[in-house]
Amino acid sequence: MPYVLQQLLIGSAKRYPEKLAVSVRDRGLTYRELEERSNQLAHFLRERGLKKGDRVGLYAGKCPELVAAMFGILKAGGVYVPLDPQAPLERINYIIGNCGIKGLITSKERGSGLNAGSIPSVMFSVLVDGDPQSENQFGWSDLSRYPAGSAPELQATTTDLAYILYTSGSTGRPKGVMLTHQNALTFIEWCAEMFAVGSDDRVSNHAPLHFDLSVFDVYNSTKAGATLYMVPEEVTLFPANLAGFMEKNRITVWYSVPSALILLLLHGNLKPERVPELRIILFAGEVFPMKYLRQLADLLPRVELYNLYGPTETNVCTYYKVDRKRLKTQEKLPIGKACANTEVFAVDENDRMIGPGEVGELHVRGPSVTPGYWADPEKTAKMVLPNRFQPHFEEKMYRTGDLVTPDGEGDYLFLGRRDSQIKSRGYRIELGEIEAALVSHPSVKEAAAVAMPDEEIGNRIKAFVSLNNGDAISVIQLQQHCASRIPKYMIPEMIEFREALPKTSTGKVDRVGLARVGAA
Repeated sequence: MPYVLQQLLIGSAKRYPEKLAVSVRDRGLTYRELEERSNQLAHFLRERGLKKGDRVGLYAGKCPELVAAMFGILKAGGVYVPLDPQAPLERINYIIGNCGIKGLITSKERGSGLNAGSIPSVMFSVLVDGDPQSENQFGWSDLSRYPAGSAPELQATTTDLAYILYTSGSTGRPKGVMLTHQNALTFIEWCAEMFAVGSDDRVSNHAPLHFDLSVFDVYNSTKAGATLYMVPEEVTLFPANLAGFMEKNRITVWYSVPSALILLLLHGNLKPERVPELRIILFAGEVFPMKYLRQLADLLPRVELYNLYGPTETNVCTYYKVDRKRLKTQEKLPIGKACANTEVFAVDENDRMIGPGEVGELHVRGPSVTPGYWADPEKTAKMVLPNRFQPHFEEKMYRTGDLVTPDGEGDYLFLGRRDSQIKSRGYRIELGEIEAALVSHPSVKEAAAVAMPDEEIGNRIKAFVSLNNGDAISVIQLQQHCASRIPKYMIPEMIEFREALPKTSTGKVDRVGLARVGAA
């Protein structure tokens, strides 16, 4: 097993130098080109003073250069941090400052909007398109003067950080999940064996790069010498175009959130004859409503379907292969059993491991578990705990916050969350972050966000808001205010104004009662 991620590319570049490695909008790079561009970027980064463990941000729409940049940053000993190109600038600026990003791989549009030169930690930026506009900005073509044949010398180990993925945080600020080479490779090696991705496969990349589903897409296709087809952002918005993308690129392996598959099913005119080579569909990130999963299973009878489960902190830790015979009578789809080289178990409120028919919080141990959260030792200590069930030597386990119960077949069933975290369109969302954005408006006195279960996207978000005496603001104005602070997928679709929010006996906002009202 490779001990660092860049070895996956080095191996495939030797075996398949002229094979198409990555393609988006009919632009692509072969494995030889991907290897050479990443080597050149690594030399450039070293020349700009990048040291081992320094962070470099990826801030652009999907393009082949971003994949080269991921490997180039790793080859230089750096840690890449994918930034959501659709997120508000305030959120991007916070992430850049929080993890001290030293350099940016960006686009002309995103780079100019960000004004990276005004951010103290950012020493340089590289444009994947266009010409540089300032002293510390460089064009992608500037890399051509650096050595392409090999990367700089690097002393690397499996426990080095590889990337940081920022997810919604309960304090109102996103938190950076640190992932090592070992964390990622534990998952990638399991996938390689389980799904047998080969050099003839044509792998889709539906998820954005800041979303952990993309880890499978990029690295398993690279390991196999397969071709990665990145779904352009504008294509994901329209199910008919998405089905056309699958048909045009003859996709064989698909991985996305269930809501994307539901839209394809209901509005994409997806038919077996349009995707004759499709062999595997993987889905993760949210609960797949059974009625739609049955429709998908019936529509594509020869395609294997897998439910993958796991938080960003562990990548995927359990899996379940859909059994079409059982599917007809199942009330809930299991999240399944532990992946190889991983152990999962559930613990009840009395700190006891549960058995069949009991309910507990799922915990994960093994080499896939994150070291913790960037610059947040308090959050790390709360979630990444010493494994008290194994007293013989020191190791960590991750408490997921998810409540589960084992079924009669030994598979786990997901029951819900212990806290205020929800899933919508596959994104993990802390309701507290939405509430913080709402309350940041000067006219808002109190706010509570609740989840409204929705079969197509998992959950829709409704907010209840009370205003300061005498103040007035419209729903649209408040949504626009939120848009400057949180990503679009977190903005409440419905906002109800109230004179005051209901309280529990302890004086806290009665979110349970509001959730019942919202669902009525």
